[in-house]
Formats: sequence, C-alpha cells, structure tokens
Amino acid sequence: MGIKKVDSIWLDGKLVAWDDATDHMLAHTMHYGVGAFEGIRAYQRADGRTAVFRLREHIDRLFDSSAICTMDVPFTRDQVIAGCAEVLRANKMAFAYLRPLIYLGSGALGLGSFEPPVRTMIAAFEWGAYLGDDGLKKGIRCMIGGFTRANGNAVMNKGKICGQYVTSVLAKRMALKSGFDEALMLDPQGYVAEGTGENIFVVKGGVVRTPPTSAAILAGITRDTAIQLLRERGVEVREEMIARDELYTADEVFLTGTAAEITPVREIDHRKIGRGEWPITFGVQDAFFQIVKGSDAKHDHWLHFV
Repeated sequence: MGIKKVDSIWLDGKLVAWDDATDHMLAHTMHYGVGAFEGIRAYQRADGRTAVFRLREHIDRLFDSSAICTMDVPFTRDQVIAGCAEVLRANKMAFAYLRPLIYLGSGALGLGSFEPPVRTMIAAFEWGAYLGDDGLKKGIRCMIGGFTRANGNAVMNKGKICGQYVTSVLAKRMALKSGFDEALMLDPQGYVAEGTGENIFVVKGGVVRTPPTSAAILAGITRDTAIQLLRERGVEVREEMIARDELYTADEVFLTGTAAEITPVREIDHRKIGRGEWPITFGVQDAFFQIVKGSDAKHDHWLHFV
C-alpha cells in the first residue's frame, strides 16, 4: 500500500512542502542505518476529536533510542510533541500514522564521525490496518522466520533503531513470499521473541503470557497497553519466556503494535491455533478501540488531543 502524499512535513523545526523534505544521497544514516524512529497513531474518536495515542511515551522512547545511538537531539521532547500536533493540523488530518525520525545527515561517511548533523523529521500519512481489516476480525497466518532476534550484546533491542530492522524486513518478505501474513522470530536460545514489528501474547487456560522486557524484544507501548487492559479486566498476565511449541498448543495468540494494533493469529506454521475463537483477544481489542476510537474516558491520560 503506497503512501498518500500530503501537503507538508515537519523538518528541523519547521513545516516544509512534502516534495522539499529531502536530504543528500551521502546522508550518514542512509549508508549505515544509525537513526531512531517511532510509529505513532492519531485516531478520530467518537466525539469527532483527534487524539494521538500515548504520544509522550512514544517521544520518550524516541529520545531513549537516540541516546543509545549517541545522537543529541537538537530539540526538546516538548518541541517534538508539539511538532507532531503541528503536522497533523497543517495537513488537516483527523486520523493519521505519524513517523518521527532522528537521523544523521550528510557531512562525512566515517563510521564514527560526529560531523554529520543530527536532523529531526516528522511525517504524517494515512495508514489503515497494517495486517489488514480481515486480519483484525478473522486472524492472520504466521510462520516461524528463519532469522533470529539477536541478543542484547549484538543489537540494542530496547531502541527503535533504523538499521536493526534489516532482519525484520527480510523475515517479513520471506513470510509474504511463502504465503503467510507475518513472521515470528525466536531468540538465540530458541524462545519466542516477537513478530517482525509486533510483540506477541499467548493465551492458555485463561492465562495470558508474553515475553518479558528482559528478553530480546522491543518494550512495546501497545504491549504495555494490552497488559494493563487485560489486568483491568481481571485476566492474569505473566511476563515469562515462551517455547516455540507452546505457540502451536495455545488457545489464542495475538500480536500488538502501533501499526498492527491488536491482531489475532489463527494459524502458525500450518497449524490452526485453538478452536479459532478469541474471547480474550477480542475483549482486549474492543477495550483498546473504545479508548482510541470510541468514547472511553477512563484512559484519557493516554490521549493527546489535537
């Protein structure tokens, strides 16, 4: 699905025309992948207002990722938050996917050079259900990917860092070429880590399990949201390691992420998951959409109204 062009992009503190938001072909990040990004959603709620979901937490993680990359962001967190709201208003978007990016521009191509300037970009565009509207309702088909999620001494798993997504891209492409919707990735010890761009939850006997943040996973913001919503509903949630074959024998499996939202999994490696019913998954999915699209006011602290 292509990106629909809008009027402007926020670049280094000001709005510029979409076609003018460019950089040199020798930009450092283009060659080496040292950059930090976020995926953030703005929704139009039932009352017509536009709200960005957990914007502060996303920008905090963006700055944490930048610190991991030894990049000093030339703006404050509040300025970047304001920039997200500004780009939505400027493009008259009631709902959108926001993509902030902190990256190194052109200046030198030495691996350790501190000469390239740190640049800040925020784009907004329309993006529907990442794994498809049918996926949200009927579940998706997954395969165990052939690429391992690296350990914490090889990859900075707690950062959302550009170059670290190469294996996710390759695993996703292989899954699509193989007729699946998504790939699931294991850690170096063979335990379940996450999807190519989503966290994973497994339901068995009414108990929900998900890998802990100490595992080789990104500490997802939608993951954290799902855990809180499940516990509010009285569901037991355990953060613990999950073996590969526990996926095959689960009652339910679902994925969470800003793009994926909360998506059930109906099949893994040609094995049907459970009975094809997702009472816990759909319960937390409904609670989530009531917050971002509906009229649930109990969680307004998660919403940044524009």
